[in-house]
Amino acid sequence: MREIIFDTETTGLESKIDRVIEIGGVELFNHFPTGRTFHVYINPGDRPVHPDALAVHGITDAFLKDKPPFSDIVDEFLAFFEGAKWVAHNANFDMGFINAELDRLGKPPISNDLVVDTLALARRKNPMGPNSLDALCRRYGIDNSHRTKHGALLDSEILAEVYIEMLGGRQATFGLEQSGSREQGSSRRDDVKVEIALRPTPLPPRVTEEEREGHQGLVKRLGSKALWGQYLPGE
Repeated sequence: MREIIFDTETTGLESKIDRVIEIGGVELFNHFPTGRTFHVYINPGDRPVHPDALAVHGITDAFLKDKPPFSDIVDEFLAFFEGAKWVAHNANFDMGFINAELDRLGKPPISNDLVVDTLALARRKNPMGPNSLDALCRRYGIDNSHRTKHGALLDSEILAEVYIEMLGGRQATFGLEQSGSREQGSSRRDDVKVEIALRPTPLPPRVTEEEREGHQGLVKRLGSKALWGQYLPGE
């Protein structure tokens, strides 16, 4: 399953009159980052950045002056998201602005069926809150100390980590840590010995050569920093 974790920055809070000025997106495949990202700044035309919004993201009118309008980037933007779920924190806000921009160009809106709201997910998992992105970073132990201002790509990268954790990204680690804690707290039984019998003949591999080559190709496409690259033959 392909998902795009994304965020927007805008000139203000009213989607009917304010404009999108930054979009950032991070691609996940089966909840695993692929390394592909999307990032663009957008000229809002004659709509200036509201001072309250400027205080949040720090994007000035002067900075946006030479950036392309939404009409120039819309095809590339939609192509990156095509076939994927749209995942955002407080998605109603972001989708309201995205669909307003699409409507101005006479393009159809993005269906709600394609949208996942991580804020709603967080509220179901943590009904007592708080469930802001910063609060979720603290809850899941994710470092966001470099987030001094909101930024669409940076916030997307942080949200991707949070989203993976909310889906159980550390379950295996938690299980091992809990198992170790129980073992340390239990009484020692040095007199108990456990022997693991080995098969006299190893089982034949169940992975076909075609599947092996497909996996190697996927790992190589993840980029040189992918952890799985360390385990490719010859690496």
